[in-house]
Amino acid sequence: MKKDKGLWALPTTLSLDMAALPRPDSHLDLRGVECPYNFVKTKLRLEEMEPGQVLEIILDPGEPMENVPRSIRDDGHHLLLQEPYDGGRFRLIVRKSASPP
Repeated sequence: MKKDKGLWALPTTLSLDMAALPRPDSHLDLRGVECPYNFVKTKLRLEEMEPGQVLEIILDPGEPMENVPRSIRDDGHHLLLQEPYDGGRFRLIVRKSASPP
């Protein structure tokens, strides 16, 4: 990944048609939540969800966007979308995996 102005330069969409994105089953607004609590809250929410369900997450730039998407993928979940959102923040759309890696 390339670094740009202190932030990781990440793809905004991961080869999905925006109209084809599933509607989130749950939302998690983590604006103002510091690392590592933002991933802990994400992990706990995903544990409450059924495999295949979709979670929308709102994150601050910087450490949250460097760590949370990576940790989601490391846990075996599917990152369907990450895009800029609402004044410098980011929105992630995640599908819960059927089973842990």
